[in-house]
Formats: sequence, structure tokens, C-alpha cells
Amino acid sequence: MISRLIEGRASSEIVASTVDTPVREVIALLAERRIGAVPILENGRVAGIFSERDVIYRLAAEGDACLDRPVGEVMTSPAITVDPRTTVLDALALMTRRRIRHLPVVDGEAMCGFISIGDLVKARLDQIQHEAEAMREYIQTA
Repeated sequence: MISRLIEGRASSEIVASTVDTPVREVIALLAERRIGAVPILENGRVAGIFSERDVIYRLAAEGDACLDRPVGEVMTSPAITVDPRTTVLDALALMTRRRIRHLPVVDGEAMCGFISIGDLVKARLDQIQHEAEAMREYIQTA
């Protein structure tokens, strides 16, 4: 479950921005934090996501004029989200199907986490390793 991935992470530690922040500032945030995307909030709710891909698409389409626009005008919206009860495999399938790399975790209307495909792959590998170890133990004691 996604809830296990985000437990221990404070929602206050999620790097996010608001719809009225200039694109230039959000790009600086991505670079400073060395991250690929941030959820964009409006009135405390997830309104969209802004990613490296959004930067590239907007620069290609509009040039540097897009840098002073509010991120809410250029973000990917609506955001595709998951519930904390979503399984890791279901989240991976969603990301693969929709060709995305980040998902806000939303419980009701409140964002309680933000996960990347890297988080999910690591969790899946850990699970496979745990299952393999359990199988080895079982075989040795049988």
C-alpha cells in the first residue's frame, strides 16, 4: 500500500508550490531541490503538477515569455492522484499507462504525500527481496 511508503514522512515536508507562483520560481525550486516535479496547490488542494516536461513543452511553444506566467496557467491539470490505500503495483500500472513519473497521494481532498516512480520501484524491489528471503528460509527449514 502507498500508505506504507509515505508513513513517517511529514506532509509538511512535501515540496509544493501554489497556482500563482511564477513559472521562473518553480523552475528554480526544481533545480535547487534536484527534483523532477512538484504538486501545485490551490486553496490547499492539488490543482495540478508542474514537471520538467512542462518546462520543455512551454519553452518550445512560447519561448521565455512563459517564465513570468503563473504556474497555474501552464501546469498539467487535473493532476492524476492516488489514494493511500492504492497498492504499489496499481500505482506502477497507472504511472506506466499514463506515462507519468509522479503522483500526489490524496486522502479525501487533502494531499498527504507525493511519490515518484523511483519510490515505487524501490518498494517493489524491497518486497521481492523480502519474499525471496522468506522462501530461502522456508526451504532451509523444510
